[in-house]
Amino acid sequence: MSSPLHELGVAALSRALADKQVSSAEVTQHLLARVADHQQLGAFVHVDADAALAAAQAADARRAAGDASALTGVPIAHKDIFVTAGAPTTAGSKMLKGYQSPFDATVVARLSQAGMVSLGKLNCDEFAMGSANENSAWGPALNPWDRARVPGGSSGGSATAVAARLLPAATGTDTGGSIRQPASFTGITGIKPTYGRCSRYGMIAFASSLDQAGPMARSAEDCALLLSAMSGFDERDATSAERPAEDFHRQMLEQRAGATAAKPLQGLRIGLPKEFFPDALAADVNGAVRGALAELEKLGATLVEVSLPRTELSIPVYYIIAPAEASSNLQRYDGVRYGHRAEQYGDLIDMYKKTRAQGFGAEVKRRIMIGTYVLSHGYYDAYYLQAQKLRRMIADDFQRCFQDCDLIAGPVAPSVAWQLGAKSDDPVAAYLADIFTLPASLAGLPGMSIPAGFGEARMPVGLQLIGNYFAEGQLLHTAHAFQQATDHHLRAPAGF
Repeated sequence: MSSPLHELGVAALSRALADKQVSSAEVTQHLLARVADHQQLGAFVHVDADAALAAAQAADARRAAGDASALTGVPIAHKDIFVTAGAPTTAGSKMLKGYQSPFDATVVARLSQAGMVSLGKLNCDEFAMGSANENSAWGPALNPWDRARVPGGSSGGSATAVAARLLPAATGTDTGGSIRQPASFTGITGIKPTYGRCSRYGMIAFASSLDQAGPMARSAEDCALLLSAMSGFDERDATSAERPAEDFHRQMLEQRAGATAAKPLQGLRIGLPKEFFPDALAADVNGAVRGALAELEKLGATLVEVSLPRTELSIPVYYIIAPAEASSNLQRYDGVRYGHRAEQYGDLIDMYKKTRAQGFGAEVKRRIMIGTYVLSHGYYDAYYLQAQKLRRMIADDFQRCFQDCDLIAGPVAPSVAWQLGAKSDDPVAAYLADIFTLPASLAGLPGMSIPAGFGEARMPVGLQLIGNYFAEGQLLHTAHAFQQATDHHLRAPAGF
Protein backbone atom coordinates (compact mmCIF):
# COMPACT_ATOMS: atom_id res chain seq x y z
CA MET A 1 0.00 0.00 0.00
CA SER A 2 1.33 3.46 -0.93
CA SER A 3 -0.65 5.15 1.89
CA PRO A 4 -1.16 4.13 5.52
CA LEU A 5 -4.42 2.23 5.93
CA HIS A 6 -6.07 4.92 8.06
CA GLU A 7 -5.62 7.48 5.29
CA LEU A 8 -7.89 5.55 2.93
CA GLY A 9 -11.48 6.71 2.59
CA VAL A 10 -14.41 4.40 1.83
CA ALA A 11 -14.01 4.41 -1.96
CA ALA A 12 -10.22 3.99 -1.88
CA LEU A 13 -10.46 1.24 0.73
CA SER A 14 -13.15 -0.53 -1.28
CA ARG A 15 -10.86 -0.59 -4.31
CA ALA A 16 -7.90 -1.81 -2.25
CA LEU A 17 -9.99 -4.64 -0.81
CA ALA A 18 -11.31 -5.57 -4.25
CA ASP A 19 -7.75 -5.64 -5.65
CA LYS A 20 -6.62 -7.79 -2.69
CA GLN A 21 -3.99 -5.19 -1.72
CA VAL A 22 -5.18 -5.53 1.86
CA SER A 23 -7.64 -7.61 3.86
CA SER A 24 -10.51 -6.37 6.00
CA ALA A 25 -8.93 -8.08 9.00
CA GLU A 26 -5.71 -6.07 8.52
CA VAL A 27 -7.59 -2.80 8.18
CA THR A 28 -9.79 -3.54 11.19
CA GLN A 29 -6.83 -4.43 13.41
CA HIS A 30 -5.04 -1.26 12.33
CA LEU A 31 -8.02 0.97 13.10
CA LEU A 32 -8.79 -0.74 16.41
CA ALA A 33 -5.24 0.07 17.47
CA ARG A 34 -5.75 3.72 16.49
CA VAL A 35 -9.01 3.86 18.43
CA ALA A 36 -7.21 2.52 21.52
CA ASP A 37 -4.38 5.05 21.07
CA HIS A 38 -6.80 8.00 20.84
CA GLN A 39 -9.33 7.24 23.54
CA GLN A 40 -8.77 10.73 24.96
CA LEU A 41 -10.71 12.19 22.01
CA GLY A 42 -13.91 10.76 23.48
CA ALA A 43 -15.20 9.66 20.08
CA PHE A 44 -16.18 6.10 21.09
CA VAL A 45 -18.46 5.10 23.95
CA HIS A 46 -18.26 1.37 23.18
CA VAL A 47 -15.75 -0.76 21.25
CA ASP A 48 -16.14 -4.48 20.59
CA ALA A 49 -12.83 -5.61 19.12
CA ASP A 50 -13.70 -9.31 19.08
CA ALA A 51 -16.96 -8.78 17.20
CA ALA A 52 -15.27 -6.40 14.77
CA LEU A 53 -12.48 -8.84 13.94
CA ALA A 54 -14.99 -11.67 13.49
CA ALA A 55 -17.02 -9.51 11.10
CA ALA A 56 -13.84 -8.57 9.21
CA GLN A 57 -12.89 -12.22 8.77
CA ALA A 58 -16.40 -12.97 7.54
CA ALA A 59 -16.11 -10.09 5.08
CA ASP A 60 -12.81 -11.44 3.77
CA ALA A 61 -14.48 -14.81 3.28
CA ARG A 62 -17.33 -13.17 1.34
CA ARG A 63 -14.85 -11.42 -0.93
CA ALA A 64 -12.93 -14.66 -1.47
CA ALA A 65 -16.21 -16.36 -2.45
CA GLY A 66 -17.10 -13.55 -4.88
CA ASP A 67 -20.11 -12.50 -2.79
CA ALA A 68 -19.19 -8.91 -1.97
CA SER A 69 -20.62 -5.44 -2.37
CA ALA A 70 -18.47 -2.34 -2.72
CA LEU A 71 -18.73 -1.85 1.05
CA THR A 72 -17.87 -5.39 2.14
CA GLY A 73 -15.04 -5.32 4.67
CA VAL A 74 -15.02 -1.53 5.09
CA PRO A 75 -15.02 -0.49 8.79
CA ILE A 76 -17.64 1.85 10.24
CA ALA A 77 -19.10 2.77 13.63
CA HIS A 78 -22.56 3.96 14.55
CA LYS A 79 -23.81 6.98 16.41
CA ASP A 80 -25.09 5.84 19.79
CA ILE A 81 -28.61 6.81 18.77
CA PHE A 82 -29.05 3.70 16.56
CA VAL A 83 -30.01 0.54 18.43
CA THR A 84 -27.66 -2.39 17.85
CA ALA A 85 -28.15 -6.01 18.87
CA GLY A 86 -25.36 -7.30 21.07
CA ALA A 87 -24.01 -3.86 21.99
CA PRO A 88 -25.22 -1.15 24.37
CA THR A 89 -27.27 1.76 23.08
CA THR A 90 -27.57 4.71 25.45
CA ALA A 91 -28.29 7.78 23.27
CA GLY A 92 -25.62 9.47 25.37
CA SER A 93 -27.85 9.34 28.45
CA LYS A 94 -27.68 7.87 31.93
CA MET A 95 -31.36 7.08 31.41
CA LEU A 96 -30.38 4.21 29.08
CA LYS A 97 -27.19 3.08 30.77
CA GLY A 98 -26.84 -0.67 30.30
CA TYR A 99 -29.63 -0.95 27.72
CA GLN A 100 -29.13 -3.52 24.97
CA SER A 101 -31.54 -3.77 22.07
CA PRO A 102 -32.71 -7.18 20.80
CA PHE A 103 -32.55 -5.92 17.19
CA ASP A 104 -30.61 -3.64 14.86
CA ALA A 105 -31.87 -0.34 13.50
CA THR A 106 -32.67 -0.60 9.79
CA VAL A 107 -29.72 1.64 8.86
CA VAL A 108 -27.37 -0.55 10.92
CA ALA A 109 -28.83 -3.74 9.47
CA ARG A 110 -28.53 -2.54 5.86
CA LEU A 111 -24.89 -1.54 6.24
CA SER A 112 -24.19 -4.86 7.96
CA GLN A 113 -25.90 -6.71 5.12
CA ALA A 114 -23.64 -4.82 2.72
CA GLY A 115 -20.71 -6.33 4.62
CA MET A 116 -19.48 -3.33 6.58
CA VAL A 117 -17.57 -4.02 9.79
CA SER A 118 -18.81 -2.20 12.87
CA LEU A 119 -16.15 -1.22 15.41
CA GLY A 120 -18.63 0.05 17.99
CA LYS A 121 -20.74 3.01 19.08
CA LEU A 122 -19.93 6.71 18.87
CA ASN A 123 -20.46 9.55 21.32
CA CYS A 124 -23.30 12.05 20.86
CA ASP A 125 -25.24 14.70 22.70
CA GLU A 126 -27.86 13.17 24.99
CA PHE A 127 -30.83 12.05 22.88
CA ALA A 128 -29.21 14.02 20.03
CA MET A 129 -30.00 17.34 21.74
CA GLY A 130 -27.08 19.69 21.30
CA SER A 131 -24.68 21.47 18.99
CA ALA A 132 -21.37 20.69 20.66
CA ASN A 133 -21.37 17.08 21.96
CA GLU A 134 -20.96 18.54 25.44
CA ASN A 135 -24.34 17.21 26.61
CA SER A 136 -23.31 13.55 26.57
CA ALA A 137 -23.51 11.74 29.90
CA TRP A 138 -20.19 10.09 28.98
CA GLY A 139 -18.26 13.32 28.54
CA PRO A 140 -17.56 15.46 25.47
CA ALA A 141 -15.96 14.41 22.24
CA LEU A 142 -13.03 16.65 21.30
CA ASN A 143 -12.25 18.29 17.98
CA PRO A 144 -9.04 16.71 16.61
CA TRP A 145 -8.10 19.99 14.90
CA ASP A 146 -7.95 21.64 18.34
CA ARG A 147 -8.79 19.57 21.39
CA ALA A 148 -9.79 22.70 23.29
CA ARG A 149 -12.71 23.14 20.86
CA VAL A 150 -15.99 21.31 20.31
CA PRO A 151 -16.46 18.98 17.32
CA GLY A 152 -20.06 20.11 16.90
CA GLY A 153 -23.14 18.10 17.66
CA SER A 154 -25.07 16.15 18.11
CA SER A 155 -23.07 13.72 15.91
CA GLY A 156 -19.79 14.91 17.43
CA GLY A 157 -18.33 11.47 18.10
CA SER A 158 -18.96 10.47 14.48
CA ALA A 159 -17.29 13.63 13.18
CA THR A 160 -14.31 13.30 15.51
CA ALA A 161 -13.74 9.63 14.59
CA VAL A 162 -13.75 10.32 10.85
CA ALA A 163 -11.69 13.52 11.06
CA ALA A 164 -9.05 11.86 13.28
CA ARG A 165 -8.76 8.97 10.80
CA LEU A 166 -10.02 6.43 13.33
CA LEU A 167 -12.62 5.36 10.76
CA PRO A 168 -13.27 5.94 7.07
CA ALA A 169 -16.97 6.57 7.79
CA ALA A 170 -19.65 6.76 10.45
CA THR A 171 -23.40 7.08 10.70
CA GLY A 172 -24.97 10.25 12.04
CA THR A 173 -28.39 11.79 12.47
CA ASP A 174 -29.55 15.28 11.61
CA THR A 175 -32.59 16.86 13.28
CA GLY A 176 -31.62 20.52 12.96
CA GLY A 177 -28.07 20.29 11.61
CA SER A 178 -26.46 17.47 13.58
CA ILE A 179 -24.68 15.95 10.58
CA ARG A 180 -23.87 19.14 8.69
CA GLN A 181 -22.58 21.29 11.57
CA PRO A 182 -20.10 18.76 13.04
CA ALA A 183 -18.97 17.90 9.51
CA SER A 184 -18.21 21.58 8.97
CA PHE A 185 -16.43 21.95 12.32
CA THR A 186 -14.15 18.94 11.70
CA GLY A 187 -13.45 19.23 7.97
CA ILE A 188 -15.31 16.14 6.73
CA THR A 189 -18.27 15.54 4.39
CA GLY A 190 -21.76 14.76 5.64
CA ILE A 191 -25.18 14.60 4.04
CA LYS A 192 -28.64 14.85 5.56
CA PRO A 193 -30.98 13.15 3.09
CA THR A 194 -34.55 14.17 2.32
CA TYR A 195 -36.82 13.39 5.26
CA GLY A 196 -38.02 9.82 4.71
CA ARG A 197 -35.11 8.75 2.49
CA CYS A 198 -33.52 6.67 5.29
CA SER A 199 -35.56 4.59 7.70
CA ARG A 200 -35.97 5.85 11.27
CA TYR A 201 -36.78 2.35 12.53
CA GLY A 202 -34.48 1.64 15.45
CA MET A 203 -33.25 5.23 15.63
CA ILE A 204 -34.02 6.55 19.12
CA ALA A 205 -36.43 9.43 18.56
CA PHE A 206 -35.78 13.05 19.44
CA ALA A 207 -38.19 14.92 17.13
CA SER A 208 -39.99 12.46 14.88
CA SER A 209 -40.96 14.88 12.10
CA LEU A 210 -37.37 16.11 11.77
CA ASP A 211 -34.96 13.24 12.61
CA GLN A 212 -33.11 11.78 9.65
CA ALA A 213 -30.13 9.43 9.36
CA GLY A 214 -27.20 10.05 7.05
CA PRO A 215 -23.55 9.20 6.35
CA MET A 216 -20.44 11.08 7.47
CA ALA A 217 -17.18 10.38 5.64
CA ARG A 218 -14.17 11.98 3.94
CA SER A 219 -15.71 12.74 0.56
CA ALA A 220 -18.89 12.99 -1.46
CA GLU A 221 -17.93 9.78 -3.25
CA ASP A 222 -17.68 7.98 0.09
CA CYS A 223 -21.06 9.38 1.17
CA ALA A 224 -22.62 8.27 -2.13
CA LEU A 225 -21.54 4.67 -1.52
CA LEU A 226 -22.91 4.71 2.01
CA LEU A 227 -26.20 6.44 1.21
CA SER A 228 -26.90 3.93 -1.55
CA ALA A 229 -26.79 1.13 1.02
CA MET A 230 -28.51 2.99 3.88
CA SER A 231 -31.53 4.38 2.09
CA GLY A 232 -34.71 2.89 0.68
CA PHE A 233 -38.28 2.20 1.72
CA ASP A 234 -38.89 0.42 5.02
CA GLU A 235 -42.42 -0.71 5.81
CA ARG A 236 -41.61 -0.66 9.53
CA ASP A 237 -41.21 3.13 9.42
CA ALA A 238 -44.48 4.98 8.77
CA THR A 239 -42.54 8.05 7.61
CA SER A 240 -40.36 6.14 5.12
CA ALA A 241 -40.69 7.43 1.55
CA GLU A 242 -42.04 4.83 -0.87
CA ARG A 243 -39.34 5.28 -3.48
CA PRO A 244 -37.11 2.69 -5.13
CA ALA A 245 -33.55 2.40 -3.89
CA GLU A 246 -31.00 4.41 -5.86
CA ASP A 247 -27.35 3.79 -6.62
CA PHE A 248 -26.01 7.27 -5.94
CA HIS A 249 -22.41 6.23 -6.57
CA ARG A 250 -23.19 4.92 -10.05
CA GLN A 251 -25.23 8.06 -10.79
CA MET A 252 -22.29 10.22 -9.69
CA LEU A 253 -19.81 8.43 -11.93
CA GLU A 254 -22.19 8.57 -14.89
CA GLN A 255 -22.82 12.28 -14.41
CA ARG A 256 -19.10 12.91 -14.16
CA ALA A 257 -18.41 10.90 -17.30
CA GLY A 258 -21.13 12.74 -19.22
CA ALA A 259 -20.01 16.21 -18.13
CA THR A 260 -17.52 18.49 -19.82
CA ALA A 261 -14.15 17.83 -18.19
CA ALA A 262 -13.30 21.48 -17.54
CA LYS A 263 -16.86 22.56 -16.74
CA PRO A 264 -18.61 19.61 -15.02
CA LEU A 265 -21.20 21.94 -13.47
CA GLN A 266 -22.08 23.77 -16.70
CA GLY A 267 -25.71 24.90 -16.59
CA LEU A 268 -26.12 24.43 -12.82
CA ARG A 269 -27.80 27.40 -11.12
CA ILE A 270 -26.80 27.86 -7.48
CA GLY A 271 -28.92 30.18 -5.38
CA LEU A 272 -27.33 32.33 -2.68
CA PRO A 273 -29.95 33.42 -0.13
CA LYS A 274 -29.07 36.93 1.01
CA GLU A 275 -30.22 35.93 4.51
CA PHE A 276 -27.37 33.36 4.63
CA PHE A 277 -24.75 36.14 4.34
CA PRO A 278 -25.65 38.61 7.11
CA ASP A 279 -23.27 41.25 8.40
CA ALA A 280 -22.90 39.17 11.57
CA LEU A 281 -21.37 36.25 9.64
CA ALA A 282 -17.78 35.76 10.79
CA ALA A 283 -15.32 37.19 8.26
CA ASP A 284 -13.23 34.01 8.15
CA VAL A 285 -16.29 31.85 7.42
CA ASN A 286 -17.51 34.31 4.80
CA GLY A 287 -14.10 34.29 3.12
CA ALA A 288 -13.87 30.50 2.94
CA VAL A 289 -17.44 30.12 1.68
CA ARG A 290 -17.00 32.85 -0.94
CA GLY A 291 -13.80 31.15 -2.11
CA ALA A 292 -15.67 27.85 -2.49
CA LEU A 293 -18.44 29.58 -4.44
CA ALA A 294 -15.86 31.09 -6.79
CA GLU A 295 -14.50 27.59 -7.39
CA LEU A 296 -18.01 26.35 -8.24
CA GLU A 297 -18.26 29.19 -10.78
CA LYS A 298 -14.98 28.06 -12.35
CA LEU A 299 -16.53 24.60 -12.72
CA GLY A 300 -19.38 26.07 -14.76
CA ALA A 301 -22.05 26.89 -12.18
CA THR A 302 -23.96 30.17 -12.27
CA LEU A 303 -24.59 31.99 -8.99
CA VAL A 304 -27.94 33.75 -8.56
CA GLU A 305 -29.24 35.76 -5.62
CA VAL A 306 -32.38 34.40 -4.00
CA SER A 307 -34.20 35.06 -0.75
CA LEU A 308 -35.39 32.92 2.16
CA PRO A 309 -37.14 35.71 4.09
CA ARG A 310 -38.18 33.59 7.05
CA THR A 311 -34.68 32.30 7.86
CA GLU A 312 -34.58 34.10 11.22
CA LEU A 313 -37.93 32.59 12.18
CA SER A 314 -36.54 29.09 11.78
CA ILE A 315 -34.96 29.28 15.25
CA PRO A 316 -38.15 29.97 17.25
CA VAL A 317 -40.11 27.60 14.99
CA TYR A 318 -37.63 24.76 15.49
CA TYR A 319 -37.25 25.34 19.22
CA ILE A 320 -41.01 25.04 19.63
CA ILE A 321 -41.65 22.04 17.36
CA ALA A 322 -38.58 19.95 18.28
CA PRO A 323 -39.00 20.25 22.08
CA ALA A 324 -42.72 19.54 21.73
CA GLU A 325 -41.97 16.28 19.93
CA ALA A 326 -39.15 15.50 22.38
CA SER A 327 -41.53 15.96 25.29
CA SER A 328 -43.86 13.41 23.76
CA ASN A 329 -41.15 10.94 22.70
CA LEU A 330 -39.27 10.98 26.01
CA GLN A 331 -42.28 10.45 28.26
CA ARG A 332 -41.72 6.68 27.87
CA TYR A 333 -38.54 6.88 29.98
CA ASP A 334 -40.18 6.50 33.36
CA GLY A 335 -38.12 3.81 35.11
CA VAL A 336 -40.75 1.11 34.69
CA ARG A 337 -39.77 -1.01 31.71
CA TYR A 338 -36.11 -0.35 30.93
CA GLY A 339 -33.27 2.02 31.62
CA HIS A 340 -32.51 3.91 34.79
CA ARG A 341 -34.74 3.69 37.86
CA ALA A 342 -34.24 5.68 41.08
CA GLU A 343 -33.12 3.42 43.91
CA GLN A 344 -35.02 5.16 46.71
CA TYR A 345 -38.54 6.52 46.36
CA GLY A 346 -41.77 6.72 48.32
CA ASP A 347 -44.48 5.84 45.81
CA LEU A 348 -44.96 5.46 42.06
CA ILE A 349 -45.18 9.20 41.38
CA ASP A 350 -42.07 9.82 43.48
CA MET A 351 -40.28 7.09 41.52
CA TYR A 352 -41.21 8.75 38.20
CA LYS A 353 -39.97 12.14 39.41
CA LYS A 354 -36.67 10.91 40.84
CA THR A 355 -35.96 8.60 37.92
CA ARG A 356 -36.38 11.37 35.35
CA ALA A 357 -34.55 13.93 37.48
CA GLN A 358 -31.56 11.59 37.87
CA GLY A 359 -31.60 10.04 34.40
CA PHE A 360 -31.88 13.12 32.19
CA GLY A 361 -29.24 15.81 31.78
CA ALA A 362 -29.86 19.55 31.99
CA GLU A 363 -30.40 20.21 28.28
CA VAL A 364 -32.85 17.32 27.88
CA LYS A 365 -34.80 18.52 30.91
CA ARG A 366 -34.85 22.04 29.47
CA ARG A 367 -36.30 20.85 26.17
CA ILE A 368 -38.84 18.56 27.82
CA MET A 369 -40.10 21.49 29.89
CA ILE A 370 -40.26 23.80 26.89
CA GLY A 371 -42.09 21.14 24.88
CA THR A 372 -44.55 20.35 27.64
CA TYR A 373 -45.28 24.06 28.04
CA VAL A 374 -46.02 24.75 24.36
CA LEU A 375 -48.29 21.68 24.18
CA SER A 376 -50.21 22.54 27.33
CA HIS A 377 -53.81 23.78 27.44
CA GLY A 378 -53.99 27.45 26.55
CA TYR A 379 -50.60 27.54 24.81
CA TYR A 380 -50.97 24.86 22.12
CA ASP A 381 -52.76 27.22 19.70
CA ALA A 382 -50.56 30.19 20.54
CA TYR A 383 -47.23 28.40 20.11
CA TYR A 384 -47.30 24.94 18.56
CA LEU A 385 -49.94 25.56 15.88
CA GLN A 386 -48.41 28.91 14.92
CA ALA A 387 -44.99 27.27 14.62
CA GLN A 388 -46.44 24.61 12.31
CA LYS A 389 -47.95 27.31 10.08
CA LEU A 390 -44.61 29.10 9.87
CA ARG A 391 -42.91 25.79 9.10
CA ARG A 392 -45.12 25.46 6.04
CA MET A 393 -44.22 28.99 4.98
CA ILE A 394 -40.50 28.25 5.35
CA ALA A 395 -40.92 25.19 3.09
CA ASP A 396 -42.82 27.33 0.57
CA ASP A 397 -39.99 29.88 0.54
CA PHE A 398 -37.62 27.14 -0.61
CA GLN A 399 -39.94 26.12 -3.42
CA ARG A 400 -40.06 29.69 -4.68
CA CYS A 401 -36.25 29.73 -4.64
CA PHE A 402 -36.07 26.50 -6.63
CA GLN A 403 -37.97 28.20 -9.46
CA ASP A 404 -34.84 30.30 -9.99
CA CYS A 405 -32.08 27.85 -9.05
CA ASP A 406 -31.24 24.15 -8.88
CA LEU A 407 -29.35 24.13 -5.58
CA ILE A 408 -28.90 26.56 -2.70
CA ALA A 409 -25.51 27.29 -1.13
CA GLY A 410 -24.19 29.13 1.89
CA PRO A 411 -22.38 28.66 5.18
CA VAL A 412 -23.15 25.80 7.54
CA ALA A 413 -22.59 27.79 10.73
CA PRO A 414 -21.90 31.45 11.54
CA SER A 415 -18.43 30.65 12.94
CA VAL A 416 -15.82 27.94 13.18
CA ALA A 417 -15.91 25.52 16.14
CA TRP A 418 -15.96 27.34 19.46
CA GLN A 419 -14.02 26.63 22.63
CA LEU A 420 -15.22 23.87 24.96
CA GLY A 421 -17.62 25.34 27.48
CA ALA A 422 -17.93 28.67 25.66
CA LYS A 423 -21.70 28.37 25.26
CA SER A 424 -22.48 26.01 28.15
CA ASP A 425 -23.98 28.75 30.31
CA ASP A 426 -25.93 30.31 27.45
CA PRO A 427 -28.02 27.69 25.63
CA VAL A 428 -29.65 30.34 23.45
CA ALA A 429 -26.23 31.22 22.00
CA ALA A 430 -25.83 27.57 20.99
CA TYR A 431 -29.34 27.56 19.49
CA LEU A 432 -28.50 30.64 17.40
CA ALA A 433 -25.54 28.78 15.87
CA ASP A 434 -28.08 26.57 14.04
CA ILE A 435 -29.50 29.47 12.01
CA PHE A 436 -28.30 28.20 8.61
CA THR A 437 -29.07 24.50 9.05
CA LEU A 438 -32.55 24.70 10.59
CA PRO A 439 -34.48 25.96 7.53
CA ALA A 440 -33.71 22.89 5.39
CA SER A 441 -34.52 20.59 8.32
CA LEU A 442 -37.91 22.23 8.87
CA ALA A 443 -38.65 21.89 5.15
CA GLY A 444 -37.48 18.25 5.06
CA LEU A 445 -34.96 19.01 2.30
CA PRO A 446 -31.63 17.28 1.69
CA GLY A 447 -28.52 19.22 2.65
CA MET A 448 -24.85 18.54 2.99
CA SER A 449 -21.63 20.06 4.27
CA ILE A 450 -18.40 19.80 2.32
CA PRO A 451 -14.98 21.12 3.42
CA ALA A 452 -14.53 24.59 1.93
CA GLY A 453 -11.30 25.80 3.51
CA PHE A 454 -10.08 27.12 6.82
CA GLY A 455 -10.83 30.04 9.07
CA GLU A 456 -9.61 31.35 12.40
CA ALA A 457 -6.76 29.35 13.94
CA ARG A 458 -6.76 27.08 10.87
CA MET A 459 -10.11 25.58 11.87
CA PRO A 460 -12.22 23.95 9.13
CA VAL A 461 -15.11 25.73 7.43
CA GLY A 462 -17.89 23.89 5.59
CA LEU A 463 -19.92 24.90 2.56
CA GLN A 464 -23.58 23.96 2.81
CA LEU A 465 -25.44 22.75 -0.27
CA ILE A 466 -29.24 22.31 -0.15
CA GLY A 467 -31.27 20.54 -2.83
CA ASN A 468 -34.93 20.09 -3.61
CA TYR A 469 -36.73 16.98 -2.39
CA PHE A 470 -34.92 13.75 -3.34
CA ALA A 471 -32.17 15.67 -5.15
CA GLU A 472 -29.38 13.86 -3.27
CA GLY A 473 -27.87 12.74 -6.57
CA GLN A 474 -27.47 16.32 -7.76
CA LEU A 475 -26.01 17.38 -4.41
CA LEU A 476 -23.47 14.55 -4.45
CA HIS A 477 -22.50 15.23 -8.07
CA THR A 478 -21.91 18.91 -7.31
CA ALA A 479 -19.91 18.13 -4.19
CA HIS A 480 -17.86 15.49 -6.03
CA ALA A 481 -17.02 17.92 -8.84
CA PHE A 482 -15.89 20.48 -6.25
CA GLN A 483 -13.77 17.89 -4.45
CA GLN A 484 -12.15 16.75 -7.70
CA ALA A 485 -10.93 20.33 -8.11
CA THR A 486 -9.92 21.02 -4.49
CA ASP A 487 -8.08 19.22 -1.71
CA HIS A 488 -9.77 20.57 1.43
CA HIS A 489 -11.39 17.19 2.11
CA LEU A 490 -8.00 15.46 1.98
CA ARG A 491 -6.51 17.53 4.80
CA ALA A 492 -6.08 15.80 8.15
CA PRO A 493 -5.52 17.38 11.57
CA ALA A 494 -1.89 17.58 12.63
CA GLY A 495 -0.75 14.33 14.19
CA PHE A 496 -3.51 12.22 12.63
